[in-house]
Amino acid sequence: MAIPVEMPKMSDTMEEGVLAAWLVEEGQQISAGDVVAQVETDKATMDLEVYDDGVLLKRVIKEGEAVPIGSLIAVLGKEGEDISALLASYSEGNGGADAESATDESETEVTGPPAVEAAAVEAPAPAPTPASAVPAPAPAAAPVTPPASAVPTPTPAAAPSDGARIKSSPLARKLAKEHGIDLASLTGTGPEGRIVKRDIETALGGALVSAPTVEPVKAPPPTASVPAPPKPAAPPATVAVAADGTYEAVRISQMRKTIARRLAESKFTSPHFYLTADVDMENAIAFRAQINEKAAARDLGRVSFNDLITKSCALALRQHPWVNASWMEDAGEVHLHNDVHVAIAVAVDEGLITPVIRHADRKGLAQIGSETKALAARARSKELQPEEWSGSTFSTSNLGMFGIDEFTAIINPPNACILAIGSIRDIPVVKNGAVVPGKRMKVTLSCDHRVVDGVTGAEFLATVRGYLEDPVTMLL
Repeated sequence: MAIPVEMPKMSDTMEEGVLAAWLVEEGQQISAGDVVAQVETDKATMDLEVYDDGVLLKRVIKEGEAVPIGSLIAVLGKEGEDISALLASYSEGNGGADAESATDESETEVTGPPAVEAAAVEAPAPAPTPASAVPAPAPAAAPVTPPASAVPTPTPAAAPSDGARIKSSPLARKLAKEHGIDLASLTGTGPEGRIVKRDIETALGGALVSAPTVEPVKAPPPTASVPAPPKPAAPPATVAVAADGTYEAVRISQMRKTIARRLAESKFTSPHFYLTADVDMENAIAFRAQINEKAAARDLGRVSFNDLITKSCALALRQHPWVNASWMEDAGEVHLHNDVHVAIAVAVDEGLITPVIRHADRKGLAQIGSETKALAARARSKELQPEEWSGSTFSTSNLGMFGIDEFTAIINPPNACILAIGSIRDIPVVKNGAVVPGKRMKVTLSCDHRVVDGVTGAEFLATVRGYLEDPVTMLL
């Protein structure tokens, strides 16, 4: 019987996907767990696995083509099998009625935020912290160490009392058998608590390397390592030139489409107001020099001004819980988060994405710096995992390195605030009645007035400024 392969839902904001690259040819034998294509979502380019054995009878869509979730993209089956009836059922809009939806089996389904402009707006995935809070849906992202209050908790995949089969993907079952792992001991992070490949990787303490598959290959000697297949780049944007040469039309990426939608939603549904403070950075400059001197002696990474700002915001959020909050319209609640997770806007080719420094208030400057650099690098190479961009409670956006003195950022829903950071300026200032050289930096806090009032925002900003102007207090 022919097996349809549909476009899976890979994030809660995804409405369509672009087939970025086919990794197999028609007529090739496919095994369960093989990666057959790569799909561009609103966040990243992700691998598409199949969950059945068979021959790839037909690649229904072409590389670079965008189709809605649930659309037929390929057909598996036996060599020479007639698939005309299956193709006709999808063309008539009846596809998927006789087969399990791809979104139920997809090992790559995630709940992650879309990347957004200066505010880098996230999809609403906060975890409620008060006892009365209504839990958000469980994500199908890879498991992470933060507590349940930081990110939604995946549904356990333990076997039911009646002995029913534990929900797991074919590849996960195969890997678990190979490595002697009891599936009942794992917590699934796939759709509906399904155990998937990444759960096995987590149990083993590292990533597994799987061959891409089609043709049997001779195993290398035991001492040789098997490199992962190179990840093909996404196809370039389609460019069409107007007949009269007056403009070029560039295909909008899935990320940019989401940016446009989410920016509009944030700007026109959250009542923004703005507070600006001018911070004396002389002590911060001296403090950073001392910190980096110590870090160099211990072979640690350098601390940036952005790291200092992240730490100061994290400590201030602990003192001002209404800024570390989310407006939950549907629940009729404001959630005051017990954990501090700071999202940092990172520029990528298609816009901005917001990797998250979790528990930033508990981490040292060197750790914040190293995590920020690693996350930014993965963001630019489109290798971020869903749990690395979701679940923030506050956001920052820094354009100071581009010579921007001051700007306002759009709030990153469901966060209540975002801090826009300008450059450090050399300007004359008055101290003790005399005009002297000064180092100043403007920061602007965008606030959701449904959650944060003017005084609350001003007090938070004053605390941030206090930490930056006397940075030794961050260590107390």
